[in-house]
Amino acid sequence: MSIARRELILGGQKSGKSRRGEQLAAAWLARSSSHRAVLVATARALDEEMLARVTRHREDRAARVPALATVEEPVALAQAIREQGAAETLVLVDCLTLWLTNLMMPSGASRLPLPVDRAVDELLGAIADAPGPLVVVGNEIGLGVIPLGREVRAFVDRLGLLNQQVAAACERVTLMAAGLPLSLKDAS
Repeated sequence: MSIARRELILGGQKSGKSRRGEQLAAAWLARSSSHRAVLVATARALDEEMLARVTRHREDRAARVPALATVEEPVALAQAIREQGAAETLVLVDCLTLWLTNLMMPSGASRLPLPVDRAVDELLGAIADAPGPLVVVGNEIGLGVIPLGREVRAFVDRLGLLNQQVAAACERVTLMAAGLPLSLKDAS
């Protein structure tokens, strides 16, 4: 499995996008004993169902890729990429969609350290500066019906723009459908 310097993996829910990211991390780890792989997880477990989902993902990931370290960072994604990145380290971000959700719809008392556009600019800078391989996972949610609510439409529009910006910054873009990778861009 070839590994691009920077890859964006998009797909719908349960399309296989996270699994694909884990496969790339496992392939990277298998190449050299000096390689590391770190998952930057952006999910927040704000209810029982999400807590169960996060727990299940942790357990499944530990079974599939035991050497994959995990850092949980729901908001300061650019900083996490910069802190974890190294020439011998593959950084796997899962997922861009939840990160944007955390920025645009903060829960409880959490306040944004930066406006969304500035946080996106910082993320794009961190992607460009990543010293080792970087794999970013996100949802493609713009293929369905137009949401009725103004806030949801604004989120879908902003996510579509974010996906375009990250795709432009990556050498490879893969769309996952039914567990199958479809190459949208491969300039690696």
